[in-house]
Amino acid sequence: MVTTSVIPVLELFQETGAYLKGHFRLTSGLHSPEYLQCALVLQHPRHAETLGKALGEGLKGLYGERKIDTVVSPAMGGLIIGHELARAIGARHIFTERDDERKMTLRRGFQVQPGETIVVIEDVITTGGSSAEVVELLQAAGAEVVAAGSIIDRSGGRADLGVPRTALVTLNVVSWEPAACPLCAAGQPVVKPGSRPT
Repeated sequence: MVTTSVIPVLELFQETGAYLKGHFRLTSGLHSPEYLQCALVLQHPRHAETLGKALGEGLKGLYGERKIDTVVSPAMGGLIIGHELARAIGARHIFTERDDERKMTLRRGFQVQPGETIVVIEDVITTGGSSAEVVELLQAAGAEVVAAGSIIDRSGGRADLGVPRTALVTLNVVSWEPAACPLCAAGQPVVKPGSRPT
């Protein structure tokens, strides 16, 4: 796990109101007193472009001079940053979505070919579950996933996607299983600000 912080990423989150404090239910199902709402940063094209270029630089340390054919992002969170990274490195960008059985899949006519070199990009990783699922999907199709990345890594560097990965910022943000959440025990209402419904 490599952390690349070439720009003041957390300052962008604070300036745009994207670093939230309270009681949140994360996409992983865990509860946390902090939430990083990347959409509030990425709504500004100049910030999205800056972050995409920075991720591109960080990822080069993982795959060197190899040409990346495609950047793949799990919807919804990874869409904008994946597109900006693809633009920065001269690759195409596609995304995965969950089907009716809640499994990641390629839809909308998107396809990958055996041997295609791919980077998987997410906005925020907490457990890495969504990105790991995308990596497995692409590898099963015969593609070569050479690296993965995210703007923020909330796992403290512990999330394992099975491929080398980088993040612009790595944080150790506390999170709890709902049954062990002290904010729930204190009666504080929980908010689900992410892109996936409960």
